[in-house]
Amino acid sequence: MQTKLSPEFENTPDGLAAEAILRKCVHCGFCTATCPTYQLLGDELDGPRGRIYLMKQVLEGAEPTRSTQLHLDRCLTCRNCESTCPSGVDYGHLVDIGRKIVDAKVPRPASERAMRWALKEGLNSPMFGPAMKLGQAVRGVLPGKLKAKVPAPQSAGVWPSASHARQVLMLTGCVQPSMMPNINGATARVLDAAGIQTLVAAEAGCCGAVKFHLNDQEGGKAQMRANIDAWWPFVEQVEAIVMNASGCGVTVKEYGHLLADDPAYAAKAARISALTRDLSELLPTMLPALTAALQARPAHAGEKLAFHPPCTLQHGQQLRGGVETHLRALGFDVRTCVNEAHLCCGSAGTYSVLNPGIATQLRDRKLGHLAQSFGTDQPETIISANIGCITHLQSGTATPVRHWVEVLDAALAAA
Repeated sequence: MQTKLSPEFENTPDGLAAEAILRKCVHCGFCTATCPTYQLLGDELDGPRGRIYLMKQVLEGAEPTRSTQLHLDRCLTCRNCESTCPSGVDYGHLVDIGRKIVDAKVPRPASERAMRWALKEGLNSPMFGPAMKLGQAVRGVLPGKLKAKVPAPQSAGVWPSASHARQVLMLTGCVQPSMMPNINGATARVLDAAGIQTLVAAEAGCCGAVKFHLNDQEGGKAQMRANIDAWWPFVEQVEAIVMNASGCGVTVKEYGHLLADDPAYAAKAARISALTRDLSELLPTMLPALTAALQARPAHAGEKLAFHPPCTLQHGQQLRGGVETHLRALGFDVRTCVNEAHLCCGSAGTYSVLNPGIATQLRDRKLGHLAQSFGTDQPETIISANIGCITHLQSGTATPVRHWVEVLDAALAAA
């Protein structure tokens, strides 16, 4: 794609980065075939190719409008288009630049500004935990839409106390300890069963994704730097920094890119990104120990599990097939959707709050396909790898939706 940046963006970091990405696009349109919003809305401007044209026009001097902003807002940033693109267009980073530029030029309505501020500050607030506990206490009388965002209370279980030579760091996350604490507990117990000790840096907090993708990019980067500072004393001690939320994982794996222009943090950020692993990436080395532990009680093999691979896992991190393959090797009956396993469920961080209509359509479409994973039989449990997807899918079905590590942890406990 030919480009001619306006003087405003010539020789700027954002302009140069965007131009390099734009010039890879060959207008083929393969991306539209796998874009969830294009599938629903059928509007060229609600697909990657159309959004690329909008961003190109702005970078070349066209004045963005509220319509430009809305088309960029409706992008889930699922990055399915990156998996499809034959030219390697780095759409995810381009849309981050485009949104930043458009938001600086197009004022949002007061109601939108208030909602986005509440999300980026509230989800990271120390008050989120107490607020979630209060919501769970009165969950039975909450309105349906609000109740869907408040999962039933659960116990984190017992944290293992054994020490092991193999050690990993784990990010506990910003909302996960309050909303679904058993995910972190299950992760530590499963790792312990495989002879791996889980460490937690107390000062590490939100990965930075929430603020960054709500266009508080500097606020998000500040959180990234804080995490690097918290983790740095452990870098020589651990073999990996483990993520059990794929949304956090894809962000931390990009610290090196996002902080590349920060002289004080660039090298450290690159090291942190290189150390970061999704929990599923550790499964190959864990299989022998877990297989031995589960042999005493293989009854879990009869449970029908439908797996939804989050976009942040299969497209953002380009990790496909690992969860299913390794769980099957451990005796679990796991299947993915026959149709549209690649499409987003509509959660996409805060997207389901900001764009509930599209998010609900995508959720129901995904649940319909998951229900067909076992043909005429229904899955007994839906599993995923990201708390956002789990919460969003659970809001539309009575079938239990859990993190895959919770299912594995339960099987180990039964054995």
